Amino acid sequence: MDIKEKVKKLPFSPGVYLMKDSLDTVIYVGKSKNLRNRVGSYFVNSKSHSPKVIKLVKNLKDFDYILTDTEFEALLLECKLIKEIKPIYNKQMKNPKGYCYIKINMYEKYPDIEIVGEDDKSDGNVYFGPYNSKNTIEKAICGIKEHSKILCTNSSRKASGCIKYSRNLCIGMCTANPSREYYFALVEKVIKLLNGSDLTILEEMEQEMNTACENFDFEHAAKYRDYIRAVKHLINTAKIIAFTEANKNIALVEFLNDKEIKFFLIRYNKVIFSEKYKISDFSVDEIKHKLKSNIIAYFDNALKTSINIGKDEIDEAHIIYNYLKSKESACKYIVIPEEWISEIDSSSINRAIDEFILDKL
Repeated sequence: MDIKEKVKKLPFSPGVYLMKDSLDTVIYVGKSKNLRNRVGSYFVNSKSHSPKVIKLVKNLKDFDYILTDTEFEALLLECKLIKEIKPIYNKQMKNPKGYCYIKINMYEKYPDIEIVGEDDKSDGNVYFGPYNSKNTIEKAICGIKEHSKILCTNSSRKASGCIKYSRNLCIGMCTANPSREYYFALVEKVIKLLNGSDLTILEEMEQEMNTACENFDFEHAAKYRDYIRAVKHLINTAKIIAFTEANKNIALVEFLNDKEIKFFLIRYNKVIFSEKYKISDFSVDEIKHKLKSNIIAYFDNALKTSINIGKDEIDEAHIIYNYLKSKESACKYIVIPEEWISEIDSSSINRAIDEFILDKL
């Protein structure tokens, strides 16, 4: 069958598509909430396509697809397949080794902020991450160091100042000039920025960008604009990791249409249960009972398991967080504290279910 004719037979449904070359090798995996429109877009308006898409289409000889009930499932399945297949045109999520961490060496006189490939929290240093774009992290760290004037290039810390010191981008660690207490206060501000608890540095950087604009120094303003974007990436990742580790158990309901719902139970970054229900097949009380029974059964079995969000978990954590918080998402969710699971009468779970689905049933 001609590939364009095959596209016309695709459903207008969520799912994942797998693009193949002449050797039947999967070269790209994508997802969409509307498969026919998304896959069809590769074969129209070629002038507006990026060079990557143009090259992809030239090598495209066939495709497969997998239907899902929701866009949420399509996002998670796409992530899983990219990690397993590692298609040539999927740059992200192919290899956990491509992820990095920020390390602050707390045992140095003037703790340095550097990018490393692994975290080792047992060494007493401070780590943040993992992050999925080393280039973005490098830009963010450069911006933070430049703004805080700790962009020292003299690692030997000799008496003579480094070149950055002469340009007022280094407060003088290379000359052993600032006190350790003063430097640690700066590092503490950076730590609070990276964990999202104090955005003072980001606000100062935004002010510097605005001042540069007012002074018609557009080159400096553009540089700080890029720094700010990179720093916001760090803050957003910290927010996602904190949310995932704090909210271990999540019950999610998505209303597929007027007649069906899809129910998910999420433990950290994994969907541990999902089921579709036809609303007309059950009374409201019956649906509530099914949801409650699954919440207790599946989360009770998982209570003893815990994880730290690392390289193997961060992609799914991003997907789940962004989907839960998306204004376009049709889902509703509740966090299930572990103490609710052990309640004899399950009254807290009952109230939560009433609040997050009763108005829709």
